[in-house]
Amino acid sequence: MQARSGTYALIMVCADEQQVDIGKLGRFSAEPGFYVYVGSAFGPGGLKARIAHHARISHCPHWHIDYLRPILHLKQVWYSYDSERHEHRWAGAMSRFKAATIPMAGFGASDCSCQSHLFRFSRKPSDRLYRDRLKCRLKVYRKQSDLIGVDPSPAPSKKGPRE
Repeated sequence: MQARSGTYALIMVCADEQQVDIGKLGRFSAEPGFYVYVGSAFGPGGLKARIAHHARISHCPHWHIDYLRPILHLKQVWYSYDSERHEHRWAGAMSRFKAATIPMAGFGASDCSCQSHLFRFSRKPSDRLYRDRLKCRLKVYRKQSDLIGVDPSPAPSKKGPRE
C-alpha cells in the first residue's frame, strides 16, 4: 500500500456478541457477523498511514472505528487511490446491498449527511459485486484494478463466522 490519498473499506468480523461504548454515540451491541466501515484518507501518509492505524488497537480512540477495533477482527481492506473523496458514494453503494443493515446510525458520519459509514452483514460481502456496483455509480472505477482487496492481517485468533 502506498502513502497516497484515497478511499477504503475495512472488512471486519465479530465472532461473539459484545458491547462497547462509542464515545458520544453511546453503547454499541455487536452481533456475530461481518462489519464494513467506509472511510477516506487525505492527510499525511494517506491510505498507508490510515490503514496502519486501523490495523492496530488504539489506546486513545480518535475516530468512531477506533472504539470498535478491540472487538472486531480486521480481515480485509478494499481501497482505491484517488485525489477525490468517494467515501460517501462508497457508503451509499454499501447501503444498497439487500443484506446490509446499519448497526448504529451516525457511525463515522458525524461530518456528513450519510446515515452511517458502518454496515453489518451476516456473511462476508462480495468484493466483486461491490466493485461492479461502484463501476455503475462512478465512472472513475473503470478497471477492475481500481478497487483492490488486501488481507493486512493474519488469521483471527478466535473462530469467526464462515466466509
